[in-house]
Amino acid sequence: MPRHLLAVEHTKIRALREQAGLTPQELADLVGVTYRVVVYWEEGRYVPEARNVRRLADALGCATADLTGTPSGSETLVDLRYAAGLTAEEVATRLRATAVGRDLFVDAHKVRSLERGRQVSGWNWRKPGHTGRLVQQIAAVYEVPVRMVVDAWMRTRPADEPPRLPERERHGPPASAVEGWEGLNERQRVYLGEILRDDQMTETEMWMRRQNQARVPPAKQWRKLPFALDAPTEVVGHTRLQQRLRSAGVHDQGAGATLHSLERLGLIKVTKDRVEVPGVGEVDRTLVEITRRGRACARAGLGEPAESAPPAHLLSEWLWGVLLRVAAAGPEGLHESELTGKSLFYLAVGYRPRRQAHPSRGFIELRPRMAPGDTHVLDYRWHTTALGRQHIASYLHVYTEMYPAAASPAQ
Repeated sequence: MPRHLLAVEHTKIRALREQAGLTPQELADLVGVTYRVVVYWEEGRYVPEARNVRRLADALGCATADLTGTPSGSETLVDLRYAAGLTAEEVATRLRATAVGRDLFVDAHKVRSLERGRQVSGWNWRKPGHTGRLVQQIAAVYEVPVRMVVDAWMRTRPADEPPRLPERERHGPPASAVEGWEGLNERQRVYLGEILRDDQMTETEMWMRRQNQARVPPAKQWRKLPFALDAPTEVVGHTRLQQRLRSAGVHDQGAGATLHSLERLGLIKVTKDRVEVPGVGEVDRTLVEITRRGRACARAGLGEPAESAPPAHLLSEWLWGVLLRVAAAGPEGLHESELTGKSLFYLAVGYRPRRQAHPSRGFIELRPRMAPGDTHVLDYRWHTTALGRQHIASYLHVYTEMYPAAASPAQ
């Protein structure tokens, strides 16, 4: 019997089947096996093969991790293959259909050696450029993001030099963005440009607050920029955005019409709320938010480079800062209350935004801090995982260049 790299917890099969309201025969029919095979699975006498693990998960309405007990954010290469429902032979066949698969002479034995952390024969397997191209193809075969394969590779083969992904080609602004800018009149261009500038300034302010560990509201709030207050100017003054437009000589009674024309074009969103103004009371406030389309249009017209996402295997500046905060806490860790919100769904072991969504990176984990004598748990603290530390060490030089304002782990 072939060695199974990944074990399915047989007790979970029966529990999940009963939870789904299925009989053994109904489950067998859905998976495409016999009644006896399902019974043997539930008794632990047989272990489901890779293709059947995926079919089981689909039939039971769960993730493969629910069957294998693998926490989200700790997947290895074999976890990804089982989740894809493919045998090593099937993976090898698909990879050999690609240029890099042929260059590396991929076969089922090499796929299994890769998954077991063993040395794979062939000089090109020691070249990060070749393994980086292979990672891209594995991601396509398994239908998962490239970053999941990179993380799984580094968990499976921590002694290897990380795969080096091909650099993305740099392109000019999208033709649609250039066309959109050219379709605006001069007044609309000034308005859109100043809204972009104010958005960028606000983003910098929010970043500085994070660096100083001050509270930062959700982006969906601070992206809405105050444009005007419905109160006498001599009492409430001008907003920062109004001041910008006054300096450009276009702030006048036609502001409302210009905003609504930009909104009709899908370049901004205009909303209203009410705020308390000292000495006046509650007044209406007009807010503007630049859309992704509007941002691309303004950048194209102002000659700014298009916003580029970090490479697929790297973190955004925000998440990189969160990872560094945990790393800087050292052996003591960071108290669990100091990290909240969406960052956990991107970084923490065991987190998954939704059942069918891709899991987090698994760069940080929550560990208990025990009282002397291990009598009870004092509290829980965030620590970097082995992969998190490896990620920092492997890509620190890249992040330093990408985000020069971010603190280093030593700071």
